[in-house]
Amino acid sequence: MKRPAQLVFIPAPGAGHIVSTVEIAKQLVARDDQLFITILIMKLPFDKLFINTDPSISHRISFINLPESHIDTQGLAFPSFIKTFVQGHKTHVKDAVTKLLAESAQVELAGFVIDMFCTPMINVADEFQIPSYLFFTSSAASLGFSFHLQSLHDEQGKDVAEITGWDSELVVPSFINPVPAGVWPGVTRTKEGAIASIDFAARFRQTKGILINTFRELEPHALRSLSDGKIPPVYPVGPLLNLKSDDGHVGTDQSIQKSDILEWLDDQPPSSVVFLCFGSMGSFDEAQVKEIACALEQSGQRFLWSLRQPKPKGKMGMPSDYVDVKLVLPEGFLDRTARIGKVIGWAPQVAILAHPAVGGFVSHCGWNSTLESLWCGVPIATWPMYAEQQLNAFGLVKELGLGVEIKMDYKQDSEVVVSAEEIERGIRQVMEKDSDIRARVKEISEKSKKALTDGGSSYSSLGRFLDQI
Repeated sequence: MKRPAQLVFIPAPGAGHIVSTVEIAKQLVARDDQLFITILIMKLPFDKLFINTDPSISHRISFINLPESHIDTQGLAFPSFIKTFVQGHKTHVKDAVTKLLAESAQVELAGFVIDMFCTPMINVADEFQIPSYLFFTSSAASLGFSFHLQSLHDEQGKDVAEITGWDSELVVPSFINPVPAGVWPGVTRTKEGAIASIDFAARFRQTKGILINTFRELEPHALRSLSDGKIPPVYPVGPLLNLKSDDGHVGTDQSIQKSDILEWLDDQPPSSVVFLCFGSMGSFDEAQVKEIACALEQSGQRFLWSLRQPKPKGKMGMPSDYVDVKLVLPEGFLDRTARIGKVIGWAPQVAILAHPAVGGFVSHCGWNSTLESLWCGVPIATWPMYAEQQLNAFGLVKELGLGVEIKMDYKQDSEVVVSAEEIERGIRQVMEKDSDIRARVKEISEKSKKALTDGGSSYSSLGRFLDQI
């Protein structure tokens, strides 16, 4: 008789990380009826408190909102910010786990599963004398990139200045093609960021195993490169998607917006609409908005455009919906495109991608969005913004042939304005009816669904993980 066991998950703050954590928790408890999971939630200063609104979640998954940590993170760049932020929650995690152990003495604590940004929590797991596993919420290729930078520094003696100043291609084992410096994650271009990235990757090696939100059929080369015995065992368990959610915002306003959007799509021909959406943090200044509008109008393509207002300069926060989009769009744009296009704010992304009218996706290439688009069989036109999205864009276009390029090396806070011509070209390419890319995306869509079914590659991989807990 197997004893009941408990895993404690610690996701990084932010919608994308929490969504995929909840999904993997659901898969795990569905496969093992003796497994209990507690998810510890750290709240960012500007985030709302996490409330589980999904009634389908098993009673064996529980959520604990940790107390807010009042540490001064003002003015810190992202890598230092996230590290300081997570460090500041160590005591809260220790207290929460101590309390858990006291309340459920008959359930054995089997390990921590920590997010890629939560490596300081490995020390807490060590104090409880339990193993840590890593849950990596991006691609296998980008995990390989992190490990490679770390080994350049720690094993081949390259100093940080050499890494941050690198301006040519780099041969990386997890990529088939050499990776140009322009698509490296932004954090690797600053001293502080590069040191943090190297440190994160060094800590990844101290875990007992790595769960990764990808699947063998999507990234065969990258996954092979990670099985060289130098890193902990890797378990590809994706695609982990919440296909019912729409970013957890299920207010009445939003359900009205959602039905309005879907009704509009119902009136469009199959695969005729290009959908533009840039993630929960993505937004553009006015000059760039006008170029996008110009491109859409010139292309004559049907479109659905999620247009968000940037957060105030220099402030922490998220983009929001415009009170009046007319103020940032070219004069008369909405009237001229009324018959073929719709400009919206917040977007129920999964429902839109799954709609038969949608034929292409102009995306920031966040990993969750990428997996959603491929699942729905929608080709991607790449326009990365931040984090590792440039690497994802490079992978989609150059490695996997599942996307077309608008840009691969765009960075959100740069002064670059992408021209209407470049955008229009990308839109036309992604919407091509019988392209090779569209055929490949359809094929990978079928494979992504198969990976999760009994006997599929990710199903088996999750089983191997459960066997060794």
